[in-house]
Amino acid sequence: MHLKTIQADVYIPGLVSIENLSRLLNVRLDRLQHKMSQVGMKEQSSYDHMLTAEYASLIALEFNRNPVVNDEAAFDIYPPPPTVSRESLPSRPPVVTIMGHVDHGKTTLLDTLRSASVAKGEAGGITQHIGAFSVPVPNPGGEKRTITFLDTPGHAAFSAMRARGASVTDIVVLVVAADDGIMPQTREVLKLVNRESNNVGLVVAINKIDKPGADVSKVETALLAEGVQLETFDGDVPVVHVSGLTGQGLPTLIETISLVAEMQDLRAEQTGPIHGYVLESKVDKGLGPVATVLLLRGQLTPGTSIICGLAHGKVRLLKSSSGQSFKAVMPGTAALVSGWKELPKAGDEVLLGTESEIKKALANRRRKADLEATIQDAEAINESRRAERELQQLEAQGELVSQQMNGEDEKKELRLVVKGDVSGTVEAVCGAVSGIGNHLAGAKIVAQGVGEVSESDVMRAKAAEGIILAFSVNTPRSVKAIASSQGVKIIESNVIYALMDEVKKNVIELLPTVTEKRVTGEANVLQIFEIQLKAKQTMKVAGCRVVNGIVEKNKKARVVRNGENVFEGNLETLKHLKRDIMEAGKGLECGMAFEGWDDLREGDLIQMYQEIVKPGQL
Repeated sequence: MHLKTIQADVYIPGLVSIENLSRLLNVRLDRLQHKMSQVGMKEQSSYDHMLTAEYASLIALEFNRNPVVNDEAAFDIYPPPPTVSRESLPSRPPVVTIMGHVDHGKTTLLDTLRSASVAKGEAGGITQHIGAFSVPVPNPGGEKRTITFLDTPGHAAFSAMRARGASVTDIVVLVVAADDGIMPQTREVLKLVNRESNNVGLVVAINKIDKPGADVSKVETALLAEGVQLETFDGDVPVVHVSGLTGQGLPTLIETISLVAEMQDLRAEQTGPIHGYVLESKVDKGLGPVATVLLLRGQLTPGTSIICGLAHGKVRLLKSSSGQSFKAVMPGTAALVSGWKELPKAGDEVLLGTESEIKKALANRRRKADLEATIQDAEAINESRRAERELQQLEAQGELVSQQMNGEDEKKELRLVVKGDVSGTVEAVCGAVSGIGNHLAGAKIVAQGVGEVSESDVMRAKAAEGIILAFSVNTPRSVKAIASSQGVKIIESNVIYALMDEVKKNVIELLPTVTEKRVTGEANVLQIFEIQLKAKQTMKVAGCRVVNGIVEKNKKARVVRNGENVFEGNLETLKHLKRDIMEAGKGLECGMAFEGWDDLREGDLIQMYQEIVKPGQL
């Protein structure tokens, strides 16, 4: 039996713009515009087109909402509409995010840039991490210019903003290690930039050029193979060679970012209603709830009443990353804002309003949030009951084998929602993946269907704590965003073997791991010495000879006596003659002592080992 999605009330004002209607319906603007095109309203789908309550209600019904026309209950505070003549607006600093694969040097690069910004900034400030900082740009014209760097890439705020279709980044600096090259997360960043290609500029920074094994030309060729048209090969994507460790090439990187920003011609209103986003928020011991706000439009000053999601407040203090107080924050700048009544959530919009407007908007937002939570709970209950009924049916048909026999642990399941282009391929995929597993873990199909992946598929996978397999069908961007926010994984492919490999990989992750201890070096204890320390204290040091492999100080160690392990722990001392060393090779004589244990004896065998965690096997 198919359970219909519960219809939620939505309050509609007498007149509403398309952009604000998307916010009322809690759907992305591009999705709303696509739906309007489908129902013959393409000409009315411009973001600033005003709809009467009658037309807005008809569109709400298309999204399974129950429209209620009520100006009071529909009231909210929204960002101001974009200015028609941007050319007359003052320019603003570019907002730059540094992204790249883990261990490719993003953090080192950011730290070096941040240090440079503090050194060049006003003296006397206390440097603090607020999620963003500004770097001054050399400008012969004399006009003060800066670049704002966001140092929270991959943060919850970014995924939350992207899920709503908002983009706060003007330029992405893709960091690629010269000694490593293209890696999975590098490709993810390129996909993100391609999706946002109309709004986001790209600069490639090839990092670690000072390391042995660095091959810049190899990395550039690999980027070209990924479709990145670098300037090196007559393309339009600038590439800069840098070292985050030494600072080499950073002035060129700053200059390049500045040139890309000039071409983008970034401008914003410095007066009127404010519009910004929260990057980070926390409770400060001295200031209470504080949040880093990136301002995009308007001018934020102390004393301003602001609203952010279900939080609000009156601005008390505005501080930069160097600890300096701002009298006013301009667009393209981030500041630490105090004065919140509650802690705002990362990724939420910051907007201006009078105290009475904020009070009314908060009441409506809270009511809407409560209603949505209630509906989600009800749908989760319905999903749970549906699953229970299916379970009972399977048990009645004798198709369910008990997963707990003779006191064995319960078999772990990878629950799958399968979607395909036609019913035949769906059956084929289900048949191929359902047999993957063993007595400890396996795949289980909880739902299947034909057509593109929908919101209800995501919610079903969420309720089942499973993943979605999409075979030869599309997943709309809006649904991907919902899946991302709900933590639901979607695996897409038009090759059945690729799907099987992914399912197998995920099932293996459910299996218990095996930890192996691999001996990397051995040393015999030849003699025990007592060394005099300060205050008449002594320490026992074992004089040893390395007989196998390499003895490394940072590895784990165990002491074997008469064939039995008598101690496991860490080396405190490793010396050759009187000099501290980090490793000793075969044949070398050295002195060794352990942390918190001094019962070494002549004839003991000291083994250094490393623990290797191996995944389970099907």
